[in-house]
Amino acid sequence: MPIGIGPMEIVIVAIIALIVIGPKKLPDAGRSLGRGLREFKGAIGGRHDDDDEPVKPLPS
Repeated sequence: MPIGIGPMEIVIVAIIALIVIGPKKLPDAGRSLGRGLREFKGAIGGRHDDDDEPVKPLPS
């Protein structure tokens, strides 16, 4: 059974979030939620933030 999320459901969730979190903290909460989702997807995919750094050779 596919879950259909329409525009009315998104509006309801946004209004509830606005009431619970408040208008001043809502942007910070969205930012931290996005950051958490990005880290979660990176962990699932096996990517890490330190993957972009070059590997330093060990001293001989």
